[in-house]
Order: sequence, then structure tokens, then C-alpha cells
Amino acid sequence: MGEKKVNRHAEIVLACSENHYYMGEKVLVDHALVRIVSGEVKVVQADRTYTFGHGDTFLFPKNQLSTLIKYPKDGLPYKSVVMNLTTSVLKTYYSEQKLDGLQPGSKGLIPLDRHPLLESFFASVIPYFDLESSLPEKIVTVKIEEAIEILRAISPDIDEVLADFSEPGKIDLGDFMEKNYMFNIPLEKFSSLTGRSLTTFKRDFKKTFRLSPQRWLIKKRLELAHYQLSEKRRRANDVYLETGFENLSHFSHAFKKHFGYAPTKLTKNN
Repeated sequence: MGEKKVNRHAEIVLACSENHYYMGEKVLVDHALVRIVSGEVKVVQADRTYTFGHGDTFLFPKNQLSTLIKYPKDGLPYKSVVMNLTTSVLKTYYSEQKLDGLQPGSKGLIPLDRHPLLESFFASVIPYFDLESSLPEKIVTVKIEEAIEILRAISPDIDEVLADFSEPGKIDLGDFMEKNYMFNIPLEKFSSLTGRSLTTFKRDFKKTFRLSPQRWLIKKRLELAHYQLSEKRRRANDVYLETGFENLSHFSHAFKKHFGYAPTKLTKNN
């Protein structure tokens, strides 16, 4: 069975995965507060990889490219509670706050230390998924506002992230692609995140790299995979997902075509 989402309340979701693993790229349009109930998730971003397990909590900022690899652990499937902090809700909330000299904060994922406020909050939310009927909208609103208040109480700089309502503008394409080429998302999404139309993105890409986006992406991903196998002495099974390939067969075929030998040659040498 693939990934399932039990979603009775729109902004509050119980996400489950009963496969050996679930892998997918994510670019959220809203911030998300995530609590791991069971299992484990590896979040691969441009400059860092995080691993979260039972009881861990993190804030997943919007417009962030990430690969999520979800695993069962200790005989339990992956489960997480995801609370979406939508832009409309945050704008309403912050319209009533007095913030002076606020500067845009870090755009990266934010791990949250364990805290009694988080423990009590999620202990009150998880039983909602056992309800036969929908949770009243007013309670959903109260719980989301409570989540925002808790984040502000335990993370003093969180306003710089939650109250930043700016949209992605046109950014340096070369720098962005060098940091994010391993994410297997459509070119349309790459173009949007760099502040371009698809046509402009392809034109600027060819000027920057002298290759089409598709050829350049495959080349960079294979070079990264080769480095991971030969220098980091990792296995192909652990590498192909993190370097933007959908399955091991496709990765092995592309690797052999590019380098002239199969990735197993490197793993045998290791």
C-alpha cells in the first residue's frame, strides 16, 4: 500500500506509509508543523540531510525543495501529524501582532527541541483522528492558533519565518540549480522557484550551462552518485533515491551508459 493521508480537518493531517519505504519530492505552498508519531523520515535538502524519528518535531517552511524518504521502524509504519499553517491564517494572526524591524529569517527546515508545550499539544491533537465525525471548524482554528503561540514561545526567531509573506522572486539560476539539482521535480517547478516562466527558464539555463536542463540534470546526478559510491563508500540502494532517480533499475542503466560500467563495480571495490 502506498502513502495514505487521513485528512478530516483540512489543515490537520495524519500521514501514513505502510510500504517498506515511501520516497517523494516536496515543495510546500504553506509552512507545516510536523510531529513524527512512529517510523522514521529522512529529509534531504540542498545543504543538509535530517533524520527524524518517534517524538521528533520540526517546522517545514514553504517553498523548500526536499526529498522525503519515509520508513517503518521497530515494527511500526511511518505516521506523522502534519499541521498546515496557511498564509491566510498567518496573515490574519499577524495582523493583530505588533512587530517592529522584522527581517526575513532562515528559509531552511527548523528542528524543534522536545518541550512540554509540544508534548501536551500533540497529545491533545492525535485523538482527533479517532473521531467518526469532522472536528468543528472553531476547534481547528483554536488548535492552529495554539500551535503558532507555542512556536513563538519556544523559538524566539520564528516570527521572521512565519510572518514573511514575500513570494519567490527572480534569483540566480546557476547558484540555485547547483544547490538543488538532485531533486526530481518537473522543470515547471524549477522555473517557478527561480522566478521564471518555463520558456525563460530554459533560455537562461542554456545560456548558463550550455546544455539542456534534462541533460545537465542527469549528468550532475550521476556525478553525485559516483562520488557517493566511490568516495563515501555507500551502496547503490542508499544512493539512487537521494540523487534524484525514481528506481534502482533506471539509475543502474543511466549510470552504466554514462560511465561505461555498472554501479555494482564500485560497490564491489568498496
